[in-house]
Amino acid sequence: MSKNDSNGHGPVARKDGRYQEEKVRVAIIGVGNCASSFVQGVHYYKDADPSEPVPGLMHVDLGGYHVRDIEFTAAFDIDADKVGKDLSEAIFAGQNNTLKLGDGKLPKLNVPVQRGMTHDGLGKYLKEKITKAEGSTVDIAQILKDTRTDVVVSYLPVGSEQATKWYVEQILEAGCAFVNCIPVFIAREDYWNNRFTKAGLPIIGDDIKSQVGATIMHRTLARLFADRGVKILRTSQLNVGGNMDFYNMLERERLESKKISKTNAVTSIMDHELPAHDIHVGPSDYVPWLEDRKWAHIRVEGQAFGDVPLSVELKMEVWDSPNSAGIVIDAVRCCKLGLNHGLAGQLDGPSSYLMKSPHNQQPDHLARQATEDFIAEYARSQKAAKAARKAAELVKEKGSSVTH
Repeated sequence: MSKNDSNGHGPVARKDGRYQEEKVRVAIIGVGNCASSFVQGVHYYKDADPSEPVPGLMHVDLGGYHVRDIEFTAAFDIDADKVGKDLSEAIFAGQNNTLKLGDGKLPKLNVPVQRGMTHDGLGKYLKEKITKAEGSTVDIAQILKDTRTDVVVSYLPVGSEQATKWYVEQILEAGCAFVNCIPVFIAREDYWNNRFTKAGLPIIGDDIKSQVGATIMHRTLARLFADRGVKILRTSQLNVGGNMDFYNMLERERLESKKISKTNAVTSIMDHELPAHDIHVGPSDYVPWLEDRKWAHIRVEGQAFGDVPLSVELKMEVWDSPNSAGIVIDAVRCCKLGLNHGLAGQLDGPSSYLMKSPHNQQPDHLARQATEDFIAEYARSQKAAKAARKAAELVKEKGSSVTH
């Protein structure tokens, strides 16, 4: 992460008024279950009290931005059941099968889902369930510019290597920050990190680490063994679920980066390296009736005092997509703070805490502290936040008076 100088790039380019400070303007690539939970969550928590602990949120207010300060500007998909619909409707369309939060009623967002790029985003199994929308890909970069989007979130299917890199080029051209929720390595790779640094844009990635998901649970067990002097001999994590993510991952050729991401997230926390034969981490199967639920089966076998064997088995059940939404709600706000302060490249603390495959792996307690330090350092002052909200309200009132 670096801060730009005033040589005509980065912060200087943002002084033209395109970027404002009162809102976090977000575009979404891939309107699946995860996008549904994210969009629903912003509405669900709009009245959350920042002075109280709120179940499901790590930060009601993050650096001067409340959850309700996130607003959606654009959405892209290739599913004929979603393209053309308002985002508030599309999140419940097609194969989406996650929970509805609260009463499940959302106001119209006036954000149409537009035809995105396919490339390798539609695998052979997804083609059985999803009909590709007619028409050509819209001008993604221009739409991001026209909508003054701050942050783009990618929810492309696992294995979308070409599609991800194509979208990243559009994001760089448009001058947006990026949150990469999937295991195509962008933030952790020097080439792409350098591209974002040169463009003066922040990025958080790669591959979202759910709030209390299988990966962070597995990491915690592995760290516990190491801290308490128990040597891990072998370990496994088998995941099954019933959403389109799991259906897509039946195509094993699309799983290489996913398995690398999940395995490295666990092994990076250990004090010693395990032979490949003794560790298995990855998706296992698709069970339709589970819908958006995921079952994770974790086993850790170790060598304890006197070389006596010790083992732990854990079964975890979560609704997969809501489990990720709270992380993205924080990630986009961290990116916004980065934009406000001219930060460029991977945001190290947030990436390490919120993602499975950051540029730099850290133990979770250190990553959490680094994230809190980042927020504290780059937070808007309460005075500035209030002034920005007041200005926004005045603009809204002025616009209302002109139209009546």
